[in-house]
Amino acid sequence: MTEIKIRKASLLDLKQLLAFEQGLIKTERPFDSTLKPDPVNYYDLKAMLTSQHIEMVVAEVDNKVIASGYARIDKAKPYLNHTHHAYLGFMYVLPEYRGQGINKKIMDVLKDWAIAQNISEFRLEVYNDNVSAIKAYEKFGFKRYFLEMRFNVNDERNNQ
Repeated sequence: MTEIKIRKASLLDLKQLLAFEQGLIKTERPFDSTLKPDPVNYYDLKAMLTSQHIEMVVAEVDNKVIASGYARIDKAKPYLNHTHHAYLGFMYVLPEYRGQGINKKIMDVLKDWAIAQNISEFRLEVYNDNVSAIKAYEKFGFKRYFLEMRFNVNDERNNQ
């Protein structure tokens, strides 16, 4: 396989990143019945690309952008023993390149960036039923930490 390069994303990547965002939404839609119908966006990618507290990277093969991810420095809750953590998101790999360790390469680069920012903790959110993503994050070293639950009153009314 050709060498995979990880580099900082730029505004020149915006069109491809917007396509990745739609791919991510399509992948996650089966896990979340609360998502609005298309068109929908998760991110303000243009703002994220120029933010000082976000590092967005892409993976390239033969000058083709094939994957993305970001780390964002967030303030921690005041009761935690760290003041800030890095939130990991927008992990997306084109389907034909999955299973080749590309997300790990992206996470390694983002981890190095976070360490350079004096950040020692990473956080992320993943759908409970997204088993393949959970396995990938656990393989990297993430541990299950918190379970967020939801209840839709309208669902209960419809079942009566």
